[in-house]
Amino acid sequence: MNIGGWQRVSLIDYPEKICSILFTQGCNFRCPYCHNPELVEARLFGECLSEEDIFAFLEKRKGKLDAVSITGGEPTIQPDLVEFIELIKEIGYLIKIDTNGSRPEVLEKLIGRKLLDYVAMDVKAPLKKYRKMTRSDIRPDKIKESIQVIMHSGIPYEFRTTVVKSLLTKGDLWKIATLIKGARLHVLQKFVSSKCLEKKFLGETTYSDEDFEALSEKLQDKVQRVVVR
Repeated sequence: MNIGGWQRVSLIDYPEKICSILFTQGCNFRCPYCHNPELVEARLFGECLSEEDIFAFLEKRKGKLDAVSITGGEPTIQPDLVEFIELIKEIGYLIKIDTNGSRPEVLEKLIGRKLLDYVAMDVKAPLKKYRKMTRSDIRPDKIKESIQVIMHSGIPYEFRTTVVKSLLTKGDLWKIATLIKGARLHVLQKFVSSKCLEKKFLGETTYSDEDFEALSEKLQDKVQRVVVR
């Protein structure tokens, strides 16, 4: 596994659990507002962290930590992801994965082998805007397939959308909610201008608190619950 970052303890990444967060290197998307460019652009990669050190820590903290959250970058492009998670599960940890949904076949394999306990998928845009938003050649049907795999998995999940005002209209957010109709949770993430893959997005903004409140009420016609973060 190409692990480029590690937060040993987090109280907020896995709902109601204490977890350790692993950040994988590499991503097949190039979303301009991405706040982890050092995990996306190969020229910015640092030295990979030692798996031995990570497993030693997890063994030592067994009983004090509940879970491991694997994020990125995009974890599902890692060729040894399944085997890596199997080793963590053997120690006794819950597993949460953050994904962009581009590889539904990997999600199916992980879920089929009962290796995941929570899934968070970023839904970037309405399907027609996906390639433009992600600066990639992603097939939109792959995104739709991942949504269905997750919603029928039987495990807790959430869909998340980072809201950059210049990229997503309120109508776009309605289309996203329609795409995930019936979902248990849709998280609207306020874009924070701090660090971006494309520097010109450092000046971008998101919607007002009042706008988010109104959006939340409207989108709840499509999904079970809407949360603004």
